[in-house]
Amino acid sequence: MFVAWTTVADRADADRLATGAVERGLAACVQIDGPITSHYRWGGKVERTEEFRLTFKCLPERLMALETYVLGSHPYATPEWLVVRAERVGEKYLSWAGANSSTPPP
Repeated sequence: MFVAWTTVADRADADRLATGAVERGLAACVQIDGPITSHYRWGGKVERTEEFRLTFKCLPERLMALETYVLGSHPYATPEWLVVRAERVGEKYLSWAGANSSTPPP
């Protein structure tokens, strides 16, 4: 299993990305945290912004499609996209994720 993160400026974008990923069977679950405060450098200036963080849980065979979806639908010109492999996943959770991470019927 993989865990991936991105951030967006408003809750509507967070809900749209999360719902789209789950409806398409790209992620078993997406959690939204926030608002959080992000500090970063952009255009030569230090910025401080409130954002919403999305945490995606997905299986290896769905990761590239999830990445394509998120980056193609993201409102930022340079979106954060971080992905790590989960070292351990509970057997029941992994089974549930597998059953809920497939392309939905037409």
